[in-house]
Amino acid sequence: MLSWICHELAARRRVFVSLLSLQVLFLGCSSTPERPQLEAPIYPPPPAEPRFIFERTLIYNDDVEEYTAAMRFKQFALGASRKLKGLVKPFDVAVRRGRVYVSDSVQRTVFLFDIPGKRFVEIGTREPGMLAKPLGMDIDPEIGDLYVCDITARRIMVYDSEGRFLRAIGDKNQLRRPADVALSSDGRRLYVVDTGGVDTQEHHVVVYDTRSGERLQIIGRRGTAPGEFNLPLQITRGKDDRFYVVDGGNFRVQAFDAHGKYLFSFGSIGRMPGQFARPKGIAADPAGRLYVVDTAFGNFQIFDPEGRLLMHIGERGNAGFPGKYMLPAGIDVDEDGRIYVVDQFFRKVDVFRPIGLRADEGYAAYVPLDQ
Repeated sequence: MLSWICHELAARRRVFVSLLSLQVLFLGCSSTPERPQLEAPIYPPPPAEPRFIFERTLIYNDDVEEYTAAMRFKQFALGASRKLKGLVKPFDVAVRRGRVYVSDSVQRTVFLFDIPGKRFVEIGTREPGMLAKPLGMDIDPEIGDLYVCDITARRIMVYDSEGRFLRAIGDKNQLRRPADVALSSDGRRLYVVDTGGVDTQEHHVVVYDTRSGERLQIIGRRGTAPGEFNLPLQITRGKDDRFYVVDGGNFRVQAFDAHGKYLFSFGSIGRMPGQFARPKGIAADPAGRLYVVDTAFGNFQIFDPEGRLLMHIGERGNAGFPGKYMLPAGIDVDEDGRIYVVDQFFRKVDVFRPIGLRADEGYAAYVPLDQ
């Protein structure tokens, strides 16, 4: 009897999440749907020493926008409903000083969840600078400019921190399927992952000068040897300007120095901790630790700068509850150590906070909007 009740509750939760997703797709105007109140998961679970705790989920404009008394009165007086905007197919996330940028490949835009500014902004929706299919992103660490891979236009679109279009880098003659980008610590060099395809040997990383747009270097080619790639997917910059590339078809992560010299790799195909089944997103924190999303596992694994496994967070799930994933993709870590992970299926960004950081600390301090 008890097992039947548990099964029934789980089924009802799945129905709830499905209806919630349909509401986002078909209702253009409404208030934020109610979400189930669950106890925040802690990782790793007891009795191990806790390292991270689930903090919040970002899906809608209501998750960051302040709804003032004046806005409520206007809505009541005019009989209008508040416009709800949310994620449909998010891919990647990039964060700087509490500003969370999320690319949405179906809606052809990048959404800015400005947590400290309590704003929600759409980027790349008009010319010049209109996006066709945005995927991977990175942020200039010095000035905050946003670099967005447009895999359809086959170029990198550059915006300032407010979303104003500045310029484009690369073109269809230089890039085949650009999927992700990373910037050097001084913002002068742009590393672009070109995924290529089954009919080409152009599986490599292309390096550009961010100021002139000049192509400086091509790193790697298709293959399985050290320094070669098979369907590379995403890239991040770590300590000492090393950059790390998710080599998806070879089930590994490869590390290079700033000049493209191969250093080492870690990972192999398998289902054991430290191995990969479908590696995708990658990020590095201020200490140089690496966070690698595995879509098949439904989690992300955390490694030290040399590729030694530390722990993992998340698991596959049939409902979009905290820490449950069906198609996790992009990931980023902010200056304070908060982790942001995208799930395409559940249309969300989950945020995890280091145990040593209070909820009201840091650039993305979590203060409920109704307080």
